Amino acid sequence: MKLLTHNMLTSNIIKGVSKGFPLKIVASKVEEKEVDFVPEFTARMIPKIDWPALRQAAADLGKPDNLPENVVEKYEENEEFLKKTHHVLMELEVLEGELICPETGRKFPVSNGIPNMLLREDEV
Repeated sequence: MKLLTHNMLTSNIIKGVSKGFPLKIVASKVEEKEVDFVPEFTARMIPKIDWPALRQAAADLGKPDNLPENVVEKYEENEEFLKKTHHVLMELEVLEGELICPETGRKFPVSNGIPNMLLREDEV
């Protein structure tokens, strides 16, 4: 699971949950996989992501120093910023671990890089 995917996941699907984002990552296996850098793609993703959640996810994976506290001005023209963001969004991959709902503590397993967000019958 790439952190781009993680940034879009929520546990608000659980009955009664109103604060299901961001999911905490507890990773037991993380890999860094090189992905071609496409600055235009990265720049288009920045307005769609929750920056504090992305920074927290990077910190959960032991990579907190890669991203600045805030999105920089004129980020579309800042190749260094775009490369750091690309690395965190696209090249860090959680292969094994859990995602934890911030409200309920419900754990969702991540196996072979795929988060299992299926609910039990009593959660629907």
